[in-house]
Amino acid sequence: MSSQLTQYLPVLLLVLVAVGFAAAMLTASFWLGFKGRKNAVKDTAYECGMPAQGEGAARFSVKFYLVAMLFILFDIEVVFLYPWAVVYREMLVENASLIFGSMVSFLGILFVGYVYALKKKAFDWKSST
Repeated sequence: MSSQLTQYLPVLLLVLVAVGFAAAMLTASFWLGFKGRKNAVKDTAYECGMPAQGEGAARFSVKFYLVAMLFILFDIEVVFLYPWAVVYREMLVENASLIFGSMVSFLGILFVGYVYALKKKAFDWKSST
């Protein structure tokens, strides 16, 4: 049993060296770092010499993320359908039910995503939600 534990000794030593090095660097930067005077002017964001206006990041509508999810959903569909269509005839000879069943289950999952998008009215471009 002790021989098995000695095999992990180099890993433990590496972890200790990594943690020690990280702690040493953080401590050195804290003690050796320049502590200048801080004020409100120096702490403001600098944007090309102009005073900062508005929020830093604009908020996007949930509709944006829903459309992005739909794009990924249907993009992945094409990525999987194309190779399937290329090898369909060769696979029919060997495993006809396997290749057809796998594609039907894949399209079923995509159909569930499509129904979800319809229920969330993701295809209604005139709504503002």
